[in-house]
Amino acid sequence: MEADILERINRGIILRTGAYLTNDHFVLPSGRHAQEYVEKALATTEPGFTEGLGDVIAKHFAGEPIDLVLTTGYGASLLGHCVARAHPSRPRFIYASKQRNGSGASQVSLPREFRPYFAGAPRVLIVEDILTTGETVRGLIDLVKSLGGRVVGIGTLWRRSKKVKFKFPLFTLVDREFPTYAPKDCPMCRKGIPINRETSSEPTSQTSRPRVASAH
Repeated sequence: MEADILERINRGIILRTGAYLTNDHFVLPSGRHAQEYVEKALATTEPGFTEGLGDVIAKHFAGEPIDLVLTTGYGASLLGHCVARAHPSRPRFIYASKQRNGSGASQVSLPREFRPYFAGAPRVLIVEDILTTGETVRGLIDLVKSLGGRVVGIGTLWRRSKKVKFKFPLFTLVDREFPTYAPKDCPMCRKGIPINRETSSEPTSQTSRPRVASAH
């Protein structure tokens, strides 16, 4: 099956979960407006779809022997577990925790219980659900290297920007970068289309501003 057809199928599956919102008017955390939005929290709420999407990622990397599947975050962990179950190498599934340091940068760390699995330079597949800036994945890559592991590749459901690249093989089910607009240039505003507030939260600092879609 051609790649563009397969991507449309995968995008349709994510649409059915309610995670992919389109043909509407959203205000993003940046303040820019968009007609499309991906609600990260909903991407893995349908177990059957998550298993199927995990199977696709596992099949793509089936030719590579894998010892560990590594993720971080609840949604990515659900997907990563499905990938680990489906991969022929029967790798272990492990996860890292993510937090912000004093300067606001994202950091990942591995629970001590998982550290023994890095003995012997294991081959690691990193799995993410929604890839936006690549910051979390880069943290996971650095973590694997620091523990003596080898990154085999990166699998993800959706890459929001094709500018996000890595030196390791990257497989994504959906590669879609939709346009965003400054408020003064927004075609939805010009047409008088109201902002979708169901997926929004009121900013704590300025309550007079329009509510915006939650950050990921």
